[in-house]
This record gives sequence, structure tokens and C-alpha cells, in this order.
Amino acid sequence: MLLPRTALRSALFAIAAAGLAAAPAAVAAQTVMVGGAAMLPTRDIIDNAVNSKDHTTLVAAVKAAGLVDTLKSAGPFTVFAPTNAAFAKLPAGTVDNLLKPENKATLAAVLTYHVVAGKVSASDLIGKIKAGGGKAVLTTVQGGTLTASLMGKTVMLTDTKGGMAHVTIADVNQSNGVIHVIDGVVLP
Repeated sequence: MLLPRTALRSALFAIAAAGLAAAPAAVAAQTVMVGGAAMLPTRDIIDNAVNSKDHTTLVAAVKAAGLVDTLKSAGPFTVFAPTNAAFAKLPAGTVDNLLKPENKATLAAVLTYHVVAGKVSASDLIGKIKAGGGKAVLTTVQGGTLTASLMGKTVMLTDTKGGMAHVTIADVNQSNGVIHVIDGVVLP
């Protein structure tokens, strides 16, 4: 039901008078748009990711690997989230093969290779890169390592096989961590 304009103004005035107007403004200031959807910092990684039209492949893979409950837990986690276009860069049939039930363990390994324990913001990551003389080695939840470096002002991730991905959207804050959107799939 839509409120008449005067009722809407009265309602907004009442909220402002109660001192609550700053809270929505603070959330809006931290909200990032990803895949056409607002990624609200009050939601967890899964609850935000399912709304991004750019991450439908990732969400399907997380479901197939049985990782939904993990990524809905308290964390915190840092997720380097490949887009649909990133998955499309893999050789033909790779994603379909990984989504088969018999490949669940392999799929889980690939996905957890994109996750780092703790919340690592872009500024934290850049600080680690600078402190490391141009490189920062990150240990993933999968147990492997990713190497982060800078290409100009862009954070670049390199997997152990030399595959690369760039952070295209940084600091998408979640209630249980942070997502950094990447343009490639890194492999253990």
C-alpha cells in the first residue's frame, strides 16, 4: 500500500525526529551494487550473492558443493567471487563437469580456494602487498596459496599454476566478511 505524499512526509519526519534517519543513511553509504543488486552489509555472503545476476554460476556451484551453510556462518570470510563471465573463460565443459555430483569434492576445493579466513579489506590487502615488497601470499581455506600483487592500482591474484584474476569491485562488506569481485577463476 502506498502512502499519500503527506503521510509519507510525516512518517519520514517522525523517523528523523526519533534520530533513526542516520542508520539507513549509514547502511546506504556502505551498500555496493553488484550484478544489478544492492549488497547490503547487514546480510551474509549467501543472502547477498543470490541477488547478483553476475554470480548465478558461483551461487549454483556453492549450492552443489554443499557450502551454503559454511558461507552463512559467522565467519568472518574474505571471498574472491568470480563472475559468470569469469567462469565462462574456463575451457568448455569445465563448469558442467565440476557441477556433477561425483565431482563435489573437487568443486568444493576450487571454491574454498577463493576464500580466505578473516576479513581482509582492500586497504588491508594493499598494505600486505606493500609490506611484502610487492607481493602478499594468502593462505586459502582450501589450504593452498594465492599471491596478491598490484597492477597499477588494481589488485591482481595469481594462483599456484600462474592463472590470474583482477579485483574488479572491492570491499563489498557483508555481515560475515567481505567479498571482492574478480574477473577470473583461480585454481588450486
